[in-house]
Amino acid sequence: MLFNSYIFVLMFLPLTVSGWFVLNSFNKEWLAKFFLLGMSLWFYGYFNYNYLFIMIASIVINYTFYIMLNRINVRVLRKLIFFIGIVLNIGVLFYYKYLGFFVENINVVFNTDFVVTKLLLPLGISFFTFQQVSFVIDSYKKTVPKYSFLDYALFVSFFPQLIAGPIVLHSEIIPQFADPNKKKFDYVRLSKGVSIFSVGIAKKVLIADSFGKISDVGFADIPSLDSTNAVIVMLAYTLQIYFDFSGYCDMASGIGLMFNIDLPSNFNSPYRALDMNDFWKRWHMTLTRFLTQNVYIPLGGNRKGKLRTYVNQFIVFLVSGIWHGANWTFIFWGMLNGLSVIFAKVFNKPLSFVKKKAKWLMWLLTFAFINLSWIYFRADSLSLATQMIKNIFMFDFGVVEQRFLNAFMSAEFETVLWMFEKFFANIVDPFKVTLFVAFFAFSLFASVRFKNAKERLETFKPSFKNLFVSIVLLIWSICSMSGVSSFLYFNF
Repeated sequence: MLFNSYIFVLMFLPLTVSGWFVLNSFNKEWLAKFFLLGMSLWFYGYFNYNYLFIMIASIVINYTFYIMLNRINVRVLRKLIFFIGIVLNIGVLFYYKYLGFFVENINVVFNTDFVVTKLLLPLGISFFTFQQVSFVIDSYKKTVPKYSFLDYALFVSFFPQLIAGPIVLHSEIIPQFADPNKKKFDYVRLSKGVSIFSVGIAKKVLIADSFGKISDVGFADIPSLDSTNAVIVMLAYTLQIYFDFSGYCDMASGIGLMFNIDLPSNFNSPYRALDMNDFWKRWHMTLTRFLTQNVYIPLGGNRKGKLRTYVNQFIVFLVSGIWHGANWTFIFWGMLNGLSVIFAKVFNKPLSFVKKKAKWLMWLLTFAFINLSWIYFRADSLSLATQMIKNIFMFDFGVVEQRFLNAFMSAEFETVLWMFEKFFANIVDPFKVTLFVAFFAFSLFASVRFKNAKERLETFKPSFKNLFVSIVLLIWSICSMSGVSSFLYFNF
């Protein structure tokens, strides 16, 4: 089930929120948790009921590891259980997500012809696997208090963070489900949740999906792009993935607030960054936290000298690239970002000077690098990504192609164009280009200058103005949801 679908917005969400608070109002804590667990499983199984078996098995097996690690005190045996737990979780992820890619490359290198049946990637498996890996690690360290199976199952399956994060810790979520104050209906928190959710769905439906149509057309035919249209496609994807993931994070946080549950921040206006080190403190923050705690620190962190620190950071970004997808494009993208973060740290002093004297220049250089790196993230192959970058730097500038203008024309813009055409029929095409450019400019400005969800919540107060804006955004988004599209991070 998608957040941006009619069944979710008009039925599932209001039914689930109402049921949660009604059951808690009768002090039926166990039943309320069981109800929320059942609804979360329905949410997940709605995509494909076969996914449920994988997730339920994962929950049962990892909870069993937790019980064994809590009860067994023999050091060697605990290490063996811990090792099996980690290998099993990563092994399942590898089987579903990477086995085909691995075999494909084995065939290329050794000229073999092994065949692997194409497997359907279970949605969210990368997220709930990392979540449970973290839980098994904490269980081995004996830092996990006593949790019931119901608490644990709800922690893993809680639907706002199930499919595309944030990657939450047990200590962040489970205690909130036990807090009596969180079980009481709170009008202010509901208002905050609805407000954040409405902005998030507008980001996804009204902005990200519009850019998605442009980027899909362009990335499907990279060799034909001249410099102008290659830049347009590049920027379209840069803005698409920003508003897509930002929209999802807002919607997840907003839904959490409707249940009085605070999810960890996962997105903090990353396009404001002045270097790539700063960018990765703002983009997918819970993934960065997970990799820092479970890869970077165990490798030695920054405790073994500068060279080793840089090597460790590079490995973290290599793992991040692999986590995002089974393709050399993701691996190269991860390596590229790792090198950029190392560069930012090596030249920290001169870059700090430039930031003070020419902040705009640092922003421009960083944003340009982000744009170019996203090409490798989005393209189907390294050769196509490189071809697109070559096209950009050929400086072969021409007019905006009609196919991109046509892809951009949503029902809203078509209506505006139709009204304009009544009075100025002879300049329709220039007006269409003006709308096109204005949409890019507004979206870019919004990504950098508008307040993010965390900033809005700090000053939010229920008011008629906020209610009106939320209603307008919700109705507008619902009316534009006929072509439902999944979130980009659902693929990872």
